[in-house]
Amino acid sequence: MTEAFASRRSDVLPFRAMDVLAEANLRLARGEPVISLAVGQPDAPTPAAALEAARRHLERGRIAYTDASGLSGLRRRIARHYGEAYGVEVEASRIVVTTGSSAGFNLAFLAAFDPGARIALAAPGYPAYRNILRVLGLVPVEIPVDVSTGYLLTAERLAAAHRQAPVDGVLVASPANPTGTVTPPAELQRLIGFCEDAKIRFISDEIYHRLAYAGGEATALSFSDAPFVVNSFSKYYCMTGWRVGWIVLPPEMVRVAERIAQSLYISPPELSQVAAAAVFDATEELDRVRETYVRNRDLLMHELPTLGFRDIAPIDGAFYAYAGIPEGEASASEFCRRILAECHVAMTPGIDFDLDRGEGFVRISYACGHAALRDALGRMRSAAGR
Repeated sequence: MTEAFASRRSDVLPFRAMDVLAEANLRLARGEPVISLAVGQPDAPTPAAALEAARRHLERGRIAYTDASGLSGLRRRIARHYGEAYGVEVEASRIVVTTGSSAGFNLAFLAAFDPGARIALAAPGYPAYRNILRVLGLVPVEIPVDVSTGYLLTAERLAAAHRQAPVDGVLVASPANPTGTVTPPAELQRLIGFCEDAKIRFISDEIYHRLAYAGGEATALSFSDAPFVVNSFSKYYCMTGWRVGWIVLPPEMVRVAERIAQSLYISPPELSQVAAAAVFDATEELDRVRETYVRNRDLLMHELPTLGFRDIAPIDGAFYAYAGIPEGEASASEFCRRILAECHVAMTPGIDFDLDRGEGFVRISYACGHAALRDALGRMRSAAGR
């Protein structure tokens, strides 16, 4: 029998947040009262308008392929959104609907870079960036950020890294996962300007837009047509399992990305696209969900320091708190295992997001209901004897 070998490009670290979720689900299946603060997934249901649109479409009895770039009506609605939300005119022809934001990142990386290209990222940062880049034969260049700079990747820090060893691209998330950091508009403009001068491709992760709580949310498209802008219906729009997102491309890259999408994905799911077009009409319902996140954020900002957490990131956006573990704890991985076993509260160790310093931190998702978060914090307080 021939021995099977895995490819070198498949040698990536696990996405530990998903491993934690799997363990939490096993405990739930055994009847344990687990509260999961591990995964960035809204507890709120998909809005009624999206569900109704999907039901009507299902009654037709046929779910089909669409254009590789997505339904023209959805692309026009996304383009309209940029005018309504940001006052920016974006042509629908520059928009490709994707199978979640993950496919958007795949298209951006494949369209813009050859194997061996170096892509700068903030650390801590979303681990799938690093893993996708490595699978595609690209090189992640992680630039450390910390509490002293508000966990912000600035143009100055990017320029310093570029002088030390040139990069071909940079990916900036605002609001960011896991830190919740929002890049101020002036800094975002400086980053984009530096990248254009240095011939560095700029990729903007905007999947947590509409979830910035202290203001300052801006799209990269306000400053240039050159960035690749990735967004998703998963977070603010509460449509994680529908797997639908979009990417706005520089004009010269539209046909490039479309050719790749045709072969990799055929098309995004038609039913999900129909629901996504309708969800833009659910702002009132979605803003009520957002208010729950605001209450959860306020609760965490008050409670985490009293529980001994330190070096807490700004919590300015998304629905995450990134915080140093209490003094005396050996490692975040062990701390998270103990809290899950003793308190039935699931959190993600920071090693998922920062390979060098992450064992000193945890990420807490507050995309749950307010009562569940209050219960989880109460369990942790009781276990800590505080």
